[in-house]
Amino acid sequence: MPRYIHDIDGVPWFIERDSSTFPGQGFALEVAEILHEEQSEFQHILIFRSTTYGNVLVLNGIVQCTERDEFAYQELITHVAMMAHPSPKKVLVIGGGDCGVLREVVKHSDVIDSVTMVEIDPSVIKLSQKYLPQMTTAIDHPKATITITDGFKFLQSASGENYDVIITDSSDPEGPAMEFFETSYFSLLKQALSPQGVVIMQSSENVWLNLAYLKQLTDKARSVFANVAYCQCYMPSYTGGQLGLVVASPDAAVDLRQPQRPLPQQQTFKYYSPEMHRASFVLPTWAAAELHQH
Repeated sequence: MPRYIHDIDGVPWFIERDSSTFPGQGFALEVAEILHEEQSEFQHILIFRSTTYGNVLVLNGIVQCTERDEFAYQELITHVAMMAHPSPKKVLVIGGGDCGVLREVVKHSDVIDSVTMVEIDPSVIKLSQKYLPQMTTAIDHPKATITITDGFKFLQSASGENYDVIITDSSDPEGPAMEFFETSYFSLLKQALSPQGVVIMQSSENVWLNLAYLKQLTDKARSVFANVAYCQCYMPSYTGGQLGLVVASPDAAVDLRQPQRPLPQQQTFKYYSPEMHRASFVLPTWAAAELHQH
């Protein structure tokens, strides 16, 4: 198996290094206990308890979530898309095996009719239930369905399904997740989306690490969608401390940067707010110019 835990002065540390994604830098967490490690059919899975971030899920050497800060990413990727639509009835989640996005989507149960989560690796779901139970609370929700299959293939047969919101919560662009970052994937998203629908996907990067890649990704989205924007989430457990999200709609009139309805009542939000929704689209001047976001 790949080796991600290293001894530094007698103390075990998880070290995240990827020369293609973030060359010349990395991220590390002190390890209190290795809880689980396996090579599933699709990817290497590591779960450990850190000394400062609680339990940590790692896929192919890249941190996916930690107990301490997972809510920031899960809330922003979900609620920016959900709140940009005035009445999202039919929702699709591609990936998201830790079930955090599913947990956030059902906070809109007063509006949605159904949410389908498509995950290729059942091991991620099973292990999240055991080691990240606070993220899997919506697995048995009456409006939720979980389908174990390849998300790309699922979308190939979903043309005309008219989803109001599609959230792509894939892992980083390597191994089985590579195809989720190509123009052909944006085309499949558009074909499965309603005319005023909203899609959002994690970009696996931020403006500090690889702006050229983000420009390429947003250009791919613009070749398919009439309406594309980029927002960012602050996540201390992701290398660089930020993660970008690409948001799009086939309808140029949809205002992706503004919530279109009040927040669901009697729900808890630790990161997302209408103010954070709007602020997440504000980029440093040089990055906004490169990504054509004004």
